[in-house]
Formats: sequence, C-alpha cells, structure tokens
Amino acid sequence: MAKFVSTYEKPLPHISLPDWYATQWELRQSSDAQRSEAHRLRDFSKSVRLETDVRTKWDININNDRLADRVQTAWEKLNSLESVKFDLSVDTQDKNETIKIDKENLELDRTCANISYKPIGEKTHSITYTTWLDRCRGIKALADDKLSDSYSFRETTRVMREHSWNDIRAQQDATDYTLRKRIYQTQKARNELDWQKLKVQKEMEVLKKEITRLEGALTSKIDVVKCAQTRLENRAYRPGYELCKDDVETGLWSEVLQLKQTKENLNGAIESAKTSYNSLESLLTRIDHDLDDKQHSMNIDIMCLDSRSILKTGDRARLSNETDRNIVLTRMEKELPLES
Repeated sequence: MAKFVSTYEKPLPHISLPDWYATQWELRQSSDAQRSEAHRLRDFSKSVRLETDVRTKWDININNDRLADRVQTAWEKLNSLESVKFDLSVDTQDKNETIKIDKENLELDRTCANISYKPIGEKTHSITYTTWLDRCRGIKALADDKLSDSYSFRETTRVMREHSWNDIRAQQDATDYTLRKRIYQTQKARNELDWQKLKVQKEMEVLKKEITRLEGALTSKIDVVKCAQTRLENRAYRPGYELCKDDVETGLWSEVLQLKQTKENLNGAIESAKTSYNSLESLLTRIDHDLDDKQHSMNIDIMCLDSRSILKTGDRARLSNETDRNIVLTRMEKELPLES
C-alpha cells in the first residue's frame, strides 16, 4: 500500500481586512488632499500671474504718463532755450558786424582814397552806452539763468528716469521671483504626485496578484467540494441499518458546509479586492490627469519666465539656460522619486 507524506508550508504574512480597508482609505484621503492642494496651487498661480501682469501694466502706464508730463516740460524748456539761442545769435551777429565796422574805421586815415564828405546828422535810433551795456548784461544774465534752469531740469529728469528704471527692475525681479517660486512649488507637488502614482501602481500590482491567488484558491476548492459531496452521496446508499449518522456522516456534512462557507468567503474577498482595484485604477487616472495639469501649468510658468528675458538688457540679461540653472540651484533633482 502506497504511503503519502503531507508537507506544510509556512503561510505568507497577511494583514487583517480592517487594516487593508484602512490602508485603502488612507491612500484615498491622501490623494484627495493632494488634488485639493494642487487645485489651490493652480488657482494661486493664476491669481499671481494676473496680479503681476496688471500691476506691471499699470506701473508702465503711470510711468509713461509721468514721462509724457516730463518728453512736454522738456519740450517747453527746449523752446525757451531756442528762443534765448536766437537772441544770442542775433546779438552776436550784430556785435561781429560792429567789430568789423570799427576795424575798418581804425584802418582809415587821411591818405585813404575812399574817404569823402558825408552828411552829418543825428541818428534817431542810437542808444546810450549805458543802455547798450545793460542790454548786454541782461542777455548774458538771461542765458545764464536758462542754462542753470536747464541743468537743474536735466538732473531732475535723470533722477526720475533712474527712479523709473529702478521701479521697473524691482517689479521685474519681484515677478521673476514669484514665477521661479511658483515653478518650484509646482514641480515639488508634481514630484509628490509621481511618488504617489508609483505607490498606487505598486499597490495595484500587489492587489492584482492577491486577486489571482484568491481566484486560484477558489478554483482549487472545486475538486475538494466535488470529492466531499461525492463521498456524502455514496454513503447515502448504505444498506439497511448501516445507513446511520455516524461520525463519518457528521464529519462529511461539516466539511461540505465548511467548504460552502469558504467559497462564499472567497467570493466576497474577490469582489472586495476587485472593487478596491477598480478604485485604485480610478485614483490612478485622476493622478495622471492632475500630473498633466501640473506639467502644463509648470510649462506655462517656465515659458512666461523665459519670455520675460527680453525685458532685461545689459548685465541683467538672462542666460539661455537660466531656467535649468535655477532648478539645479534649488536642488530640485533631489525631489525626484527614486526608481525601485
């Protein structure tokens, strides 16, 4: 007679069903919280962009109005200087003509051929020397006053121009800082979602294997149920008084009932596991959608930051790879999840 040896394997560690549900609930709550935070961050990013754009627009408009009130005062000053320049030019021309006449008179003597009798009369348009000297001093004083006023105006204009440029540069720096900070926050949130996605995928793989094991366990019970029911059915054909409820009969009935309950438990566990798997699959879809939104938002912020580089000139000009340099400076590569 053949002998059979039964072998026993150490069962794999399992967690209780309440703990398993608690784990799934915690994952759902964490993902919901992350999605809410991501939605809040997107709204905040949009409000920051709109606020900075509106503030920059109004600052530029205000400064343009100030400059226009100033490119007008400067035009008036220029016209005043042109008028003084014209008066000085006319006076200089008259004085040059007078010097020429006086030089010609100085060269005349009694032997010159171009001397003759002339009608001597009082010149009605002649003015006194004192009046002439006062007029010359007045023109000089007017020119000095206009030059001094023009110098003061130029200094005031230069100070205002530098102040305006400083305001614009400060606004640019504040906007760029806000965009860089937003990029950092968005990328950090995206990396956190990547990590959650990895964990959800691993949990789905484990759960899928568990479903396979449960279905295998349910399948393996089919032959056991058939055997127990066949044994019970065969013993129903015992003749005469041999048809009694002995220990074997009771044991077979107990086995059949236990197997029935086991099948129901396995079916319930399979349905619960499949429901949880479907929930995780839906959660993974939402995470992927949120990741796409975050990536899109971050790309827009990076484009905004790069497009603003044309506003800076000279030593403030941005490098072509400054975005990557900022990411390196903030050590964002350390936020990336490790592949396992």
